[in-house]
Amino acid sequence: MHHHRRFTHFFNLFCTNTPLRTLRTITPSLHLHLHLHQHHRALSFSPLHRHPPDPTPSLFKDDPIAFLSNSWVDNFRHPNATVTNLSPSFRRLDLWLLAYQKVVADDTGSYLPRSSVPSSALNDLLSLRNAVLDRRFRWGQRLKFFIKSPKDTTDYESLSKRKIKAILTTTQPTPFQDKIVQEVLLMILEPIYEARFSSKSFAFRPGRTPHTVLRVIRRSFAGYLWYMKGDLSTLLDGMKVGMVVGAVMRDVRDKLVVDLIKDALVTPVVKTEVEKPQKKKKRKYQKKRVLAEDEPKPDPYWLDTFFGFAPEEAEKVPNWGHCGILSPLLVNVCLDELDKWMEGKIKEFYVPSKSDVIWNNPEGEAEQGNTSWPEFVPTSGPDKTRKMDYIRYGGHILVGVRGPRADAASLRKQLIEFCDQKYMLKLDNESLPIEHITKGIMFLDHVLCRRVVYPTLRYTATGGKIISEKGVGTLLSVTASLKQCIKQFRKLNFLKGDRDPDPQPCFRMFHATQAHTNAQMNKFLGTMAEWYRYADNRKKIVNFCSYIVRGSLAKLYAAKYKLRSRAKVYKIGARNLSRPLKEKKGQSPEYQNLLRMGLAESIDGLKYTRLSLVPEADYTPFPSNWRPDHEKSLLEYIKLEDPKTLEEQQSSIREQGLVSPQDYISMLVWNYKRSTLPRDQLSFVKSDESTVGNQQLLVGSNQDEDDRKSNEEENDENMDAAQM
Repeated sequence: MHHHRRFTHFFNLFCTNTPLRTLRTITPSLHLHLHLHQHHRALSFSPLHRHPPDPTPSLFKDDPIAFLSNSWVDNFRHPNATVTNLSPSFRRLDLWLLAYQKVVADDTGSYLPRSSVPSSALNDLLSLRNAVLDRRFRWGQRLKFFIKSPKDTTDYESLSKRKIKAILTTTQPTPFQDKIVQEVLLMILEPIYEARFSSKSFAFRPGRTPHTVLRVIRRSFAGYLWYMKGDLSTLLDGMKVGMVVGAVMRDVRDKLVVDLIKDALVTPVVKTEVEKPQKKKKRKYQKKRVLAEDEPKPDPYWLDTFFGFAPEEAEKVPNWGHCGILSPLLVNVCLDELDKWMEGKIKEFYVPSKSDVIWNNPEGEAEQGNTSWPEFVPTSGPDKTRKMDYIRYGGHILVGVRGPRADAASLRKQLIEFCDQKYMLKLDNESLPIEHITKGIMFLDHVLCRRVVYPTLRYTATGGKIISEKGVGTLLSVTASLKQCIKQFRKLNFLKGDRDPDPQPCFRMFHATQAHTNAQMNKFLGTMAEWYRYADNRKKIVNFCSYIVRGSLAKLYAAKYKLRSRAKVYKIGARNLSRPLKEKKGQSPEYQNLLRMGLAESIDGLKYTRLSLVPEADYTPFPSNWRPDHEKSLLEYIKLEDPKTLEEQQSSIREQGLVSPQDYISMLVWNYKRSTLPRDQLSFVKSDESTVGNQQLLVGSNQDEDDRKSNEEENDENMDAAQM
């Protein structure tokens, strides 16, 4: 009876909060439950006015991660299929709960387990989902929310008129419920578009980083003489709504999704006009600020500093209307048409030359050797292969051309026309400069240039004579820009001056201990060493960063401990600042004794204070048709699921004269049934030379002589047992 009452209670809630069309998505267990209880006539359908009960666990029995995994697999299996119905995905409450957990983690900084989600939040989440499905949801609501953040304790019903006016007219953070809807949209749309995106785009995509771009450039751009760099980053600030919606509808034609994205772009974002701050008097030292109770901790100093080193190409992150985290995906959706157009141009441009040593294959797909090696990068000329390549990182493009400059100029003209027609973006020759490799091309704060090298060539001439001689070749050099590094340090107030950079003290760490300050800067230097991992001058650039940071800390410690000069700091604290700088002699034991007793913090010395301590540049070979690990796993899984793969493997096994383990076991069983003797492969072949089928396969057995003897002894014992 109690069970019946609980089910009746939930059914009332579900019927009052869910539209009729969503009742079709009730889980099978709930359908069965309904069927078992249909003989009860006491179900009440009147709306409840008291606190609604919790949603039943049967709504959460599906695993959202498994659903999303299947979505990725299905989309990579059929990458060109148009998606028309995404409503079933939006009805999945598990997906909404996962989005809620992600947004709470971002908001509060701690993960909320599924079992710890309060029942009130589940009810609010259900009503938010229903509002989205019923088209009642509105982006950017300031006062009326379906669900609020666990941190938001404001009572919006009892606010004064002045506070309401302030909320409605000033810049406010993105509403919590908007973030949840954005997360759900991203989880559903990302696998659909990732399967369709071009391999030439690398920004705002999983598994792809600026490091990938640098490795692709080193691998594939070595033979190009002319480079064209384009800045389309104005498109990242915003595009016409019709263009964005049209780009989305090329692959997704679901009205609910299209309307949500359109409303997010159309709904105005209320912003306060920024007034110019008045100049304040500079303090000598930064005052220590106490955080408010609910205020999140700021980024640690090392991470904050490293973010300041963002290259120009990676600095701008799009944020369109109320799209939030969906904006980068929409940028790639819009610019994917440019990527596909450039891929077509690459095929058109390719003209192989048999007299050339690279890219001379008519198909153009065969591996021609690693073009980053000197012997494979000869100069360009009329008898050389015409080829081009293209790469896009966000709103920045890089095109490499091998051939006459006139061909590069013709391509530039077509590119300007395409951007004008598709994106209404007015470009000119100055915004798409064509530069020769000898000038040095800057991309992602790395300079691409050509270095002439004289490798020793060893080869075997006619008659078997080994010849060793010096050759001449050109090598593509990917070098970190020291000038750009100085510029970034100056922007972060770490140094002043260009020609003779002078480190400045980082006063933000004034109140921190020496151990903590050194640890922070070591993390920063570690990330800098990782950022410049693929630069040819990695040792030099990281050592320079270490010099600036070490000088900055020495000046800070000189001011903090009143030591007057850097030289005095280095004398007491050693070259890497690992010795304690503040010791009260006569009042406490020595630092080493305190450290041994666990009463003092161990101070780590600064990294990379000498050039020999900096790791070498990473020259690991990069595959030509590279894919991220998750895409390779998806494609491998899809291939293994295909029955044709198994057939191909079985046919190749037969052709190569091998036996699969399954066939071997089946033959053993058949031999035992036919002769009542369990024979091994060799004895079977020797005893019955006339056997048809797998005879050739069995002859190839590679068992040892000892194994054969032991098998024959076992056969004799089995024979005796059978006779008995």
